[in-house]
Amino acid sequence: MAFTRCSGVLLHPTSFPGRYGVGSLGRSAYAWVDFLADAGQKLWQVLPLGPTSYGDSPYQSPSTFAGNPYLIGLEALQEEGLLEAAELQGAPEMPEGKVDYCALYEWKLPLLRRLARRMLQQPLAEFQSFCEQQQRWLDDYALFAAIKGERNNQSWIEWPWELRSRQTAALQDARQRLSAVIAEEKLIQWLFFRQWAQLKAYANRRGVQIFGDIPIFVALDSADTWCQPGLFQFDSKLQPRAVAGVPPDYFSPTGQLWGNPLYDWKQHRASGYSWWIERIRAALNLYDVLRIDHFRGFAAYWQVPAGAKTAEKGPWVKGPGADFFRQVLKVLPEAAIVAEDLGDITPDVLALRDQFKLPGMKVVQFGFGSDPGNPFLPHNFESTNFVAYTGTHDNDTVKGWFEQATPRERQYCLDYFGNPQEPMSQGLIRATMASVPTVAIVPLQDVLDLGTEARMNFPGRSHDNWQWRLLPNQLQANHQSRLKEWTRLYRR
Repeated sequence: MAFTRCSGVLLHPTSFPGRYGVGSLGRSAYAWVDFLADAGQKLWQVLPLGPTSYGDSPYQSPSTFAGNPYLIGLEALQEEGLLEAAELQGAPEMPEGKVDYCALYEWKLPLLRRLARRMLQQPLAEFQSFCEQQQRWLDDYALFAAIKGERNNQSWIEWPWELRSRQTAALQDARQRLSAVIAEEKLIQWLFFRQWAQLKAYANRRGVQIFGDIPIFVALDSADTWCQPGLFQFDSKLQPRAVAGVPPDYFSPTGQLWGNPLYDWKQHRASGYSWWIERIRAALNLYDVLRIDHFRGFAAYWQVPAGAKTAEKGPWVKGPGADFFRQVLKVLPEAAIVAEDLGDITPDVLALRDQFKLPGMKVVQFGFGSDPGNPFLPHNFESTNFVAYTGTHDNDTVKGWFEQATPRERQYCLDYFGNPQEPMSQGLIRATMASVPTVAIVPLQDVLDLGTEARMNFPGRSHDNWQWRLLPNQLQANHQSRLKEWTRLYRR
């Protein structure tokens, strides 16, 4: 990572405040970039930006290449004259402080489709250029989305065999039958990528780099698995032979059953990892820095039998290891990649990370459960080549965690920080900012000293995640000045 010492804030765009049920790439996003820049922050970390589906998780997207239509800024479209004020006045009442995914599905997506139909009535050179540039994934994704819409969102592994197995005649028939819907899907993608490119360019001009995220696995019900099942562990009936997860850990006593299909790494290796290289290349067009989630899966991954109810049983299976990163970095030598090296980490994972000098992660919140030798305590951070966090999107907020911590953990925190008078979230932010890693990232919820009600995700829980949003005017000038002072104080 070509970084000087710096810091940033983790906030997913769905969490921006605003009128239409979800944060977007409109005015609130530009105001957020201004907030970061004026607070001296150099990084804005986001979660994956792909479309969401059942469960609303950005880590279970129907496409690893597509963008999330929910994030399209409607006010920006109105300012361009593409949407009428009356169309926005028809928005249903949606709660503040929470994403209402059901209302978005029922109102925002149909609105975008109506807009797409109007825009497709006239030639759009920029849109046609986008379709040509993104053809490698866009044609298949749009067809996949159109068929799913026609079949009431049924998973592709339940489609009739001729569609499931992508027989030529069935695909040709679907392209003809659904040609209008396919075009609409493509235009909606163009709207997303156009707005994101404008926002990213603005952030970069203001000295803020985008720190993105790519899940190691893709969703079972995705255009990626449907289009290239040979890259995954499917049987002859195109059903998964085994699925991904992790064994019992800090977050769940029964493990985490993710359900993603596992890769057939032999096939990936034979192709020179071409699909993965294109995936990373596409992500690096969205972001300046890329975190690869569940990095340990490249050393070894947890293989759960298909049909299992929990992730408690399964073997560790060797992953592609150094060969993968050797090929990727040969093609993309300038890629700034961070390894999410949390969880059940073994020496081979650390060796793989260090072989390619990839920064790992240190989460200060993990440091208080054992003794002074805990590797997540700031005084034990042995290198600058890490990204230090108070917590991540999978953790409780610092305030929520401290309120529910064991008496021993609470006392250790108080002893460690000298019984601080300020909130514990501020103590952990100070420790994170003061630590030696080159990069420090703080979730905005900790800057605001919010409790468990502001938690983004509960790993292992399939509902009521990914919903937290800022309230209007919740972010104040004193939050910005405090961030700026921490940044000055600890030379970030």
